[in-house]
Amino acid sequence: MDLHDKEIVPGEILPVVIIGNGPSGICLSYLLSGYTPYLSPEASHPNPLLHSKLGEHPHLSLLEQDLEYLCEGLEGRSSNPVAVLFDSLLLPDSDFGLEYTSPLEWRYEPERAIPHLVLGKGQPGGAWHAMEGSMLTLSLANWMELPGLKLKDWMRDKRRNVRNDRATPAEIASYYQHYVSQMSLEQNFACGTTVTSVTRQPGSQEGAPPCWRVTGLQHREGEVLGDGSVPEEVPFSLLAHNVVLATGTHDIPARLGVEGESLPFISHSFWELEAAISRGELDQSSDPVLVVGAGLTAADAVLAAHHLNTPIYHAFRRSVTDPGLIFNQLPKLLYPEYHKIHQMMTQQQYQPSPPPQDHAQNPPSSPSSLTPSSSTTSSSPSSYPGYLSFPRHRVVAFRPDQKCVLESDSGQQTVVQVSKVLVLIGAHPNLSFLDDNGRPLGLNPKETITCRRNPIEVDPFTNHVVAADGPGMYAMGPLVGENFVRFLKGGALAIASDLAKRQGEGWGKEEGALPADRLMDRWVDRHVTTQTGAEVCVLNS
Repeated sequence: MDLHDKEIVPGEILPVVIIGNGPSGICLSYLLSGYTPYLSPEASHPNPLLHSKLGEHPHLSLLEQDLEYLCEGLEGRSSNPVAVLFDSLLLPDSDFGLEYTSPLEWRYEPERAIPHLVLGKGQPGGAWHAMEGSMLTLSLANWMELPGLKLKDWMRDKRRNVRNDRATPAEIASYYQHYVSQMSLEQNFACGTTVTSVTRQPGSQEGAPPCWRVTGLQHREGEVLGDGSVPEEVPFSLLAHNVVLATGTHDIPARLGVEGESLPFISHSFWELEAAISRGELDQSSDPVLVVGAGLTAADAVLAAHHLNTPIYHAFRRSVTDPGLIFNQLPKLLYPEYHKIHQMMTQQQYQPSPPPQDHAQNPPSSPSSLTPSSSTTSSSPSSYPGYLSFPRHRVVAFRPDQKCVLESDSGQQTVVQVSKVLVLIGAHPNLSFLDDNGRPLGLNPKETITCRRNPIEVDPFTNHVVAADGPGMYAMGPLVGENFVRFLKGGALAIASDLAKRQGEGWGKEEGALPADRLMDRWVDRHVTTQTGAEVCVLNS
């Protein structure tokens, strides 16, 4: 349901505002809407200790239990203990390729619902909609589904001849959008909104409590005013007891910061490669495409170019055996194409010819040149023609003649001739609505917030932002280092649990805060008298 003519009048304080409508925000909305997980009386968990702990209070929902106690002793592929717990309960022993039935049962208990609003720039699904049209598929293995709607079952309803664990990004985006509709969450979503500021609002002399002010712009289409103009964006302002940062980290592509990075043959988006392919600009006779980076997006670019038999140079900073390399963390059976990329990176490494004896230290001013015909790789019976990896190399400079200077850890430089460069080294979140782009909230307050290197620091069992200006600010998903949907659901559990407990202790009952049932009635009332003033919020999508 679109939010038409919904108004929040001056003085009303929303219980929760979620910034970001990707899978993180959707999952949290599900939990805040009254969908509550319990241990099923008939179920068992393959971990006997966890099952025993859950059985100690079978009448309590998971939201009411001591998450820290339940997390003790659990191990998994996430550093977030609640993420490991929730993943273990939703997908028991999935790391071993097993499909145990989840011991959780979901009950709809509307009396537990906490009114909330989810703000997003586009349709529910977030960055997944930007991936639509991709020629590649991603592994499913149920890891990208949300509670209450099996992804494979939904896929079978959508098309025939479904492969066991495959789907396109467009189908995943469609699944998330359908999920919001299927679970009747639409009334909580305001799409087409861009948040421009989140600040701490002090209490007033009239007795209004401290809270968060969220301001921004909402895109509105199709409304013609008396003078015939069609406004594109309308400002809004909200007051909220709690704000959840769930924006993801795909807004701003990371840059190398080297000479020549703005030259026209250099791109920072995988989709620009797809556009070049669709225009017929790349084939097996092209100069090599240089892919910089060693994440999954870089791997997708290598796969796309390799599919066309286009020559590929692949440069990345890590060693192929580095445990931090994502390919060394993924199960081979579930991600066969990424395992193939790792084989290519390992088997087809660039091996420069030894420098002359009197030039053992090759100065950076005299780099060696490399062409496809002069490439040297490690010999292997399963080699991949046209591909060459440069482990432990960094880009020093790009030149206008479409040459790139690479430098190894030892300082040896190599010049490569390319047709196109794809710099795919991750992305930064757009946190421009926070002071100093959110840097003070990170593990290192002086660095930019990133998923892997500098996530927002949160309490591990509540996801409360440690360095926030006041109580009631949470963060989840890639902002706190969870880049897989499989694990970001744990952040939703931690936040929903903390909000439920705080509400039970009397949170939100200060003067100026509307009772939850009346506030929800206000949101769904389409006939509210029009208000005026700077704090009136009109949300249309």
